[in-house]
Amino acid sequence: MALGDAIANPYLTRPADIFGGSRVNSKGWDHTEAVTIDALDKARGKFHKHKWTAKPIIAAAVSATEAKKVHNPANHSDVVGEVIEANAADVETALAASAEGCKAWSAVPASERAAVLRKVAELYEANAEEFFALASREAGKIMLDCIGEVREAVDFARFYAVEAERLDPKAKKKARGTITCISPWNFPLAIFSGQILAALAAGNAVIAKPAGQTPLIAARAIELMHEAGVPSAALQLLPGDGATVGAPLTSDPRIAGVCFTGSTATAQTINRAMAEAMSPEAPLIAETGGLNAMVVDSTALPEQAVRDVVASSFQSAGQRCSALRMLYLQEDIYDKVIHMLKGAMDELALGDPWDWSTDVGPVIDGAAKAKIDGHCSKMRAAGKVLKQLNTPEGGLFCAPTLIELKGIEELEEEIFGPVLHVAKFAAKDVHKVIDAINAKGFGLTFGLHTRMDNRVQEIVDRIKVGNMYVNRNQIGAVVGSQPFGGEGLSGTGPKAGGPHYVARFFDQSPRFVPTPEGDTFSGVELQNAVHALNVKKNSSGKTGQPASSALQHSRASAICRFSSTSSSRTILSRANCPDRPANPTA
Repeated sequence: MALGDAIANPYLTRPADIFGGSRVNSKGWDHTEAVTIDALDKARGKFHKHKWTAKPIIAAAVSATEAKKVHNPANHSDVVGEVIEANAADVETALAASAEGCKAWSAVPASERAAVLRKVAELYEANAEEFFALASREAGKIMLDCIGEVREAVDFARFYAVEAERLDPKAKKKARGTITCISPWNFPLAIFSGQILAALAAGNAVIAKPAGQTPLIAARAIELMHEAGVPSAALQLLPGDGATVGAPLTSDPRIAGVCFTGSTATAQTINRAMAEAMSPEAPLIAETGGLNAMVVDSTALPEQAVRDVVASSFQSAGQRCSALRMLYLQEDIYDKVIHMLKGAMDELALGDPWDWSTDVGPVIDGAAKAKIDGHCSKMRAAGKVLKQLNTPEGGLFCAPTLIELKGIEELEEEIFGPVLHVAKFAAKDVHKVIDAINAKGFGLTFGLHTRMDNRVQEIVDRIKVGNMYVNRNQIGAVVGSQPFGGEGLSGTGPKAGGPHYVARFFDQSPRFVPTPEGDTFSGVELQNAVHALNVKKNSSGKTGQPASSALQHSRASAICRFSSTSSSRTILSRANCPDRPANPTA
């Protein structure tokens, strides 16, 4: 211990420096090391009984006054704080102020905006223990997920700062205007921050609506962003419900774009509202849910597969967009893996997420619990439940449950909780399995466990998802290294944490292009025409595919696909992310 830094090998890259000179890696905490645990307990312990307050943070006086209590989903008697939700007058105040906010912020040089984002990252890390306490008590996150939450938010800040500087001399474009950012409760700091910081990096003003279940952590984040140097009129917070806040922020012509993470149904509603009220050029950048599947064939290592299945299905109580919902096991190994999987489930500890020993915490609210429990009851009545754990008394806990189906066709919707469905397949039918998964229309994540290189390539070419994970769990994507996003019913627009994301927040002018005859047509009409042409060519088996190249490495490595389009897939294996354990994104 007395040697300090002198004990380090000078030829090994330190964790903070793994991204070279471009940016600093987020700070990590070893959640298995006793000294670190003791230090974190002392630091976050200051906030164990603390009560936070949240209210509209806007560039003028707040009109709303009625406060609501925010409860810990693991213990309803624990009042985490209070929130004053915005009313219609507050929404109008924010909209009116945002135009001047954008004008002032977009005039700030990109290098200075980048410096502010880096300051946000520093403040997040300086206040990490408070965020850990908030994420645990307000959102029900276990400590492993709390650490990942802060790290991802910090990575977003630093990566988008680099993007602002990288794009500035190339883009020669102006900010779009005011961007509405609507974020989910399952990543109340990481996704909330990522949306906002990307829009700010491009010089836009932002009006942020946090999830109704997690306004406290959002308000604390906004306070730190303002402390870092973001002007109050350029970044405003409107906590509240969808009818009062969400609807006007997605249907007002003063809004230049919407960034949304949430359900597919809500995204479709937003899309229709935008089409009626906003400019055709206003983008909807949406990341939605999925019916995510994993295929495990007979060549897979069963111990590794079971470990990754449990993490993908039950970590974060299954409340991730990327979580595994439908597991396919080759019939030759089905009984053995099911037996192992049941045993692994028995080792899961359910309880207070504040406790280090807890593996599975609560679900977010009563509505979520009712839906999950209702699905499991229906499956139990049909004789399809293979395994279900017991839940603690009190709190909003749902039992990790294993349900046997014939295939993904039986799933009518995503069950957003600790519920895993499993089916068996014959080796000769693996392509039919992939086709059935594709037929559901979602395309977020997919997992594959196999030791056959040719099978990896065949499924990579056949599956239609944004992120594919090979021989590892299918949750988590490190910002900058592994961009995250889906296709089809699972999302629109570019991947978060990727090279196309910030660029989408710039104005895509020129909006109108004169034809030789003197007529005009919008850029959106041009894009739609090109897309229709590509679809037609694809259906005839000719051209229309995005230019891409594949690099295949040794067995355990990933097939990495790079494309000139924003919809290129990310394909990850355990071996292609050696820098650190994946942040638990999405």
